[in-house]
Amino acid sequence: MSGCLLPPRRRHEMKKIRTLIVDDEPLARRGLELRLGRRDDIEIVGEAGNGREAFHAISALRPQLMFLDVQMPGIDGFELLRMLPAPQVPLTVFVTAYDHYALAAFAENAIDYLLKPVDDGRLDESVERARSRLSARKVEDHYERLLKFIATLPGSHRSRIEGLLADEDPRAGGKLTIKDGQRLIRVEADAIRWIDAAGDYMCIHANEETYILRGTMQQLERRLDPQKFARVHRSTIVNLQRVREMRPHLNGEYFLLLDSGHELKLSRSYRDKIKLLI
Repeated sequence: MSGCLLPPRRRHEMKKIRTLIVDDEPLARRGLELRLGRRDDIEIVGEAGNGREAFHAISALRPQLMFLDVQMPGIDGFELLRMLPAPQVPLTVFVTAYDHYALAAFAENAIDYLLKPVDDGRLDESVERARSRLSARKVEDHYERLLKFIATLPGSHRSRIEGLLADEDPRAGGKLTIKDGQRLIRVEADAIRWIDAAGDYMCIHANEETYILRGTMQQLERRLDPQKFARVHRSTIVNLQRVREMRPHLNGEYFLLLDSGHELKLSRSYRDKIKLLI
């Protein structure tokens, strides 16, 4: 998943993605409903058989994710998106039998484009993309304010601040300096639970606070003690001391349960980090 601020997941509770299925073919809707229903992180809140029904369903149900057929009688999938007020537009995965719509689909900011009959692996990829996008949206307002502030700084001043932070070694003092808005904050490294990425910015979750730091995962890894912190996903670093439980997931992946109740994914690309948790 690549995205910042993963939704909190509890041992007995998982944050689900509110999902709407829009297709004029009842069998196609039923097929997607059954396959998506097997996923713990999907909640199907409604279905629609045409663009007009979908318009009213989106207004009433406010889905976060929509699987949308392109060709429908009356209002097609593209027209539906153009009719919706911008704040109501859900993340959209187009599902169609025609590949020549792909370019137009991505022009409408679709997160994916699935061809019928839909492959299960591709369906999983679409849901994972949605999860990443939704995670990033949760901190959008926070780091947009930060970006606006940084943009007002003179270039030389901004470079000095970023250079100072990049050169810091928290292994010496056990603290990490974070520039959050107009503040410079010293955070105890042991207080950090996990870190995730949003573009060129890192979200640092320390106890009950979330701080934003400009940089890359590689730069941040160099600033952290490798005996205490490990990369478990291309966009996630975890404090190993905060992991309380590990359970297997799909295709060699694992879920890591933290002491806060949050759950992070350890992707199969980083399975070598399991030895650090045993």
